[in-house]
Amino acid sequence: MSFAAPATSPKLVLASTSQYRRQLLERLGQRFTVAAPDTDESPLPGETPVDLVNRLARAKAEAVARRHPHSIVIGSDQLSLFGREIVGKPGNPERCVAQLKSFSGQRLAFHTAVHVIQSETGANESHLDITTVQFRKLSDAEIERYVARERPVNCAGGFKAEGLGISLFERIESQDPTALIGLPLIWLSAALRRAGLQLP
Repeated sequence: MSFAAPATSPKLVLASTSQYRRQLLERLGQRFTVAAPDTDESPLPGETPVDLVNRLARAKAEAVARRHPHSIVIGSDQLSLFGREIVGKPGNPERCVAQLKSFSGQRLAFHTAVHVIQSETGANESHLDITTVQFRKLSDAEIERYVARERPVNCAGGFKAEGLGISLFERIESQDPTALIGLPLIWLSAALRRAGLQLP
């Protein structure tokens, strides 16, 4: 269902507690609030990674939309794939170092899904961005030095592309550079305009 101009000025709500997504959305200059979606992120039996990331983005937006009437709600989810294996957040420096060693000279694909819904009408749109990161050949010393300096243990893939992590790459292939950080702002800006917000 496509968006229609709302009868009243809607509130904008980000269905995420991620500081990275909040910082990205702040770049659009819109006032918004943040709400935790409290969504079960366990995969369903037989669910593909693409189906999983799309479902979770939608589920997060819908969960928050039910609690926030007269709002435009943004839900997003991201996962990274190394071959066919889903890569999670390393959680500690040791696993982060091991993860980055396995990525040296290899490609990692990030799937970033976003779902925007008008809580009043149920109108909604979805988008999936695929970003491919090509790591350069990394020495053990470079990896250990990077992890010690930036400690990206809570980031999928074990790096921060918006920080020093950019130095680990040979190239990035994407339609939207902000998708890698967690929220594709080019598509989102267009979706919010269709939903009735003024951007810029």
